[in-house]
Amino acid sequence: MNKTSYKKHFLILSVLLIVLFFVNISLGSVMIPIQDIMAVLMGENASKESWEIIVLNFRIPKAITAVMVGSGLSVSGLLMQTLFRNPLAGPFVLGISSGASLGIAFLLLGSSLFGGFLVSSSFTHWSLPIAASLGAFLVLSAVIIAANNVRNTMSILIIGLMFGSFTAAIISVLAYFSEASQIQQYVFWSFGSLGNLSWQELFIFAVFYFVGIIGIIPIIKPLNSLLLGENYAKSLGIHLQKTRNTILVITSILTGVITAFSGPIAFVGLAVPHVARMFFTTSNHKVLVPATLLLGAIILLICDIIAQLPTSEFTLPINAITALFGAPVVIWLLVRKKKLFV
Repeated sequence: MNKTSYKKHFLILSVLLIVLFFVNISLGSVMIPIQDIMAVLMGENASKESWEIIVLNFRIPKAITAVMVGSGLSVSGLLMQTLFRNPLAGPFVLGISSGASLGIAFLLLGSSLFGGFLVSSSFTHWSLPIAASLGAFLVLSAVIIAANNVRNTMSILIIGLMFGSFTAAIISVLAYFSEASQIQQYVFWSFGSLGNLSWQELFIFAVFYFVGIIGIIPIIKPLNSLLLGENYAKSLGIHLQKTRNTILVITSILTGVITAFSGPIAFVGLAVPHVARMFFTTSNHKVLVPATLLLGAIILLICDIIAQLPTSEFTLPINAITALFGAPVVIWLLVRKKKLFV
């Protein structure tokens, strides 16, 4: 595929992203015409005052969250698949999401074991993101320490999976001693959500998101080198330990902040990089990184539109919809036995 074809593909995806962004804002339990959405964005009055509140305080933050979550998880999955040269690696293989889940579990389920402090703290506005962030940070620290003490990249993958199993075991123990209402609270969080962020929370989310995305730019060349093996990357003068740590930190920042603010949203990070490779038929990260960002945002916007059940007051768990999309893609890839790294 030549540069002209890439430009056409990126143009199509960019237009599709903009269209879906406005469709996502328009649809929901209350359908809002596009012209009223444009009026609100331009500082004018909508046909109904309630529509202005819905658009500014709920729909736009939710759509922006969907874009950042979808693109962030997708590019994290791409980084993991490149680092481990494993097509089934995803953003959660390091155990960062499990660490965030453990932080939430201590907050929501731990009151039975740890007393009233956790009960009172669970009512603060920032308690869930803070608890998830602390859990993710602890696991990140452990993974980075382990990564600096092993030479084999696959060992890091196994260590991450072990951290995931370890935290899952602790969560199971906490759940065993918890009340039904606490377990229900935790289960609802684990479904994932895109629509609970205020503008203040969204700003903090965006800061960490852009730090992670900007951090990818200097390592695009090393990422391409890693596809041909670590020995080849060394021969090009790539500092493997530094590159590996950078990839781990970027993935951890993106995965950690997404899990902290939106919950553990599965399958997007695993499936979208493969869709990008097939759509652009390349393994060049100069193309794949922006392609994965665009496709991840587009796909999660579509999933969110479906989850809203337009014109209905019910909203399906976003995790259920992403799994319905992601699982068939992965199965299809395995059944076709297509070469996943072009």
